[in-house]
Amino acid sequence: MISVKLRSLCKKFGKVVAVNHINLDIPAGKITVFLGPSGCGKTTTLKMIAGLITPTEGDILFNDKSVVDVPPEKRNIGMVFQRYVLFPHMNVAQNVGFGLKMRNVKPNEIEKKVKEVLELVHLSGFEEKFPAQLSGGQQQRVAIARALVIDPVLLLMDEPLSNLDAKLRIEMRSFILSLQRKLKITTIFVTHDQAEAMVLADKIAVMFDGSIVQFDDPKTLFNHPVSPEVADFLGAANILKGLVKSCSENKVLIDSELGEVEVSQSGNFEIGKEVSFTIRPEHIEINSDKASKTKNTYVGEIKEVVYEGGMVRYYVNCGEKIIQVHDLSNRVLSGVKYASIYLDPGKIWIFPNFN
Repeated sequence: MISVKLRSLCKKFGKVVAVNHINLDIPAGKITVFLGPSGCGKTTTLKMIAGLITPTEGDILFNDKSVVDVPPEKRNIGMVFQRYVLFPHMNVAQNVGFGLKMRNVKPNEIEKKVKEVLELVHLSGFEEKFPAQLSGGQQQRVAIARALVIDPVLLLMDEPLSNLDAKLRIEMRSFILSLQRKLKITTIFVTHDQAEAMVLADKIAVMFDGSIVQFDDPKTLFNHPVSPEVADFLGAANILKGLVKSCSENKVLIDSELGEVEVSQSGNFEIGKEVSFTIRPEHIEINSDKASKTKNTYVGEIKEVVYEGGMVRYYVNCGEKIIQVHDLSNRVLSGVKYASIYLDPGKIWIFPNFN
């Protein structure tokens, strides 16, 4: 297992700064996900780690040893791309063993290694099949097998599931996770899909505009985003503002757009200071009551109801603010004009140092 460290890593294409002096410690034997919108620099960073792109500035260290001047073929990295890039004229065994053949490994050793890795990815018996005879999920597993057969110290995956349908993506997430846990290989996974990142990652690096804006475990990132921009990208939807009314060790009162909001959060917030805060749509309770009976309960007009199978999405107008609520579809407030929403004080998050 190796750890990877990025030190002031920068890549410029002319005047465009694609990656802006990022610093990151990627833990050994874990899955680290680079998450961000298109064009944020996550794939460029991955390619610099692979040696496919030369950094403009900065350093990349494997186990504290610089690899910036080490060519890609000497870094012992396995890569899985968005496109499977399988050779159509080669069968599965030939595709998987190609990297070993290029390393001049003996044919009997190639056969042995290919058999072992195909068993690992649950493709035993597929040796003689050609890519055109395989499903999308099977082709992706061949691509993963080809990356693993060389016994890499590091596995890099660049949006490998984006070409699969929804059902296959879910299956492949579970497969990749179980495979990584079994092999304990240091893995870096690039995606723009928040759900994918949450399922797979031990740690997530959120990237915007070439910079890492937050690096945390999925639970911390989900519940405690560092900024409204991160929260919005992760689907928080409800971002509100208000003035701090009072602040004690474990309770903050905010005079907000909804009215007085109680938050169970510690922090040194200045009285009268404007703050931004959020609560996720799935953390809000909605009922058909037309009266506000308890703290953190607000009455609003239901403007829209969207049925999405296992979930119902409500848009509730409270004053001048539209609050989004996600509720299980085992009940639907149909034909109801007004509803009350309850914001759990323990589920509300005030952004630190953001107005």
